[in-house]
Amino acid sequence: MIHIVLVEPEIPQNTGNIARTCAVTRSSLHLIRPLGFDVSERAVRRAGLDYWSQVSVTVYEDLTDFFTQHPDAAEHLWLATTKAPRAYTQVRYEEDCYLFFGKETAGLPEWFRRKYYNRCVRIPMFPGARCLNLSNSAAVLTYEVLRQHDFPGLTRDGEMTELAPVQTLFR
Repeated sequence: MIHIVLVEPEIPQNTGNIARTCAVTRSSLHLIRPLGFDVSERAVRRAGLDYWSQVSVTVYEDLTDFFTQHPDAAEHLWLATTKAPRAYTQVRYEEDCYLFFGKETAGLPEWFRRKYYNRCVRIPMFPGARCLNLSNSAAVLTYEVLRQHDFPGLTRDGEMTELAPVQTLFR
């Protein structure tokens, strides 16, 4: 199982989109406080997140609380940061890895990036671009992990698979 860890997320729509990615990939979602929004059952219902019940969500007081509850994470983590020395495609991910993403306005804390320098990866972007949206970044890395392991447990074929190829109408 992939674990997506959001450190101090600020924008509820991003977290909602990431939760949807978790629902369709059966990844778990870990939220590190402080959060920029409410994730109570009432708030989630009001936001219309009808898939929230399909996601394993755990909230932690801080990174220390997270690592206390998941001591194995330190050996299986990857930090997504625009400051990383290598692209996300240049590493081999474990099936049960932890993908860390920082808050939208500041990213991951510098001390954390320094501590796990060799586990930092980046998504290549056009020079001068600030960064990719948080929910897009989480989806990119999640699907790279799944691709490397041949999409375990995911449906590969859509309903069009059984249709005969369509002939070209215009020549």
